[in-house]
Amino acid sequence: MRKVVVGSPFQLLLLAGSFALAAYAGVRLLADDWFGVALWLVGAALLHDLVLLPLYAVADRAVVRGLGAAGRREWAMYVRVPAALSCLLLLVWFPLISGVGRVDRRYRSATGLSPDGFLGRWLLITAVLFGGSALLLALRVRRATKVRPSADH
Repeated sequence: MRKVVVGSPFQLLLLAGSFALAAYAGVRLLADDWFGVALWLVGAALLHDLVLLPLYAVADRAVVRGLGAAGRREWAMYVRVPAALSCLLLLVWFPLISGVGRVDRRYRSATGLSPDGFLGRWLLITAVLFGGSALLLALRVRRATKVRPSADH
C-alpha cells in the first residue's frame, strides 16, 4: 500500500483558495458571453498549436543550428529568452501595437490615454531585451576567458 501525500495545512488552504478564485473568475467571465469566451479559448488553442508552435519551433531550430555550426550551441538561450519575452509582449498587446480594429477607440474610452506609441515602445523593449542579453553573454564570455588558464603555462 502506498502512503498518500497530502501536504501541509497551509498548502491545502492555498490550493483551496486558488481553486475558489479560479471558479469565481470563471463564473464571472462566462456570465455575459459564454459562447464568445469559449470560442476565443478554442481559437487561441488552435492558433497556438497549429500555427505558432510550428513557427517558433522552426525559428528555434534555425538559431540552434546556426549557433551549433559556429560551435556555440549553448548561446541559444541568450536568443531564446529575449525572443520569448518579446513575443509574449507582442501577443498580449498586439491589438494596440498593430492598431487593427476598434481597439484604439475602446482603449481611449476605457483609460483616457492615447493608444499611440505602443509599436515604438514594444520595439524599444525588444531592443533592450536583446541588448541586455548580448551584454550578459559578453560578460560571461569575458569572465570565462579570464578564468581559463592559458596554454603557454
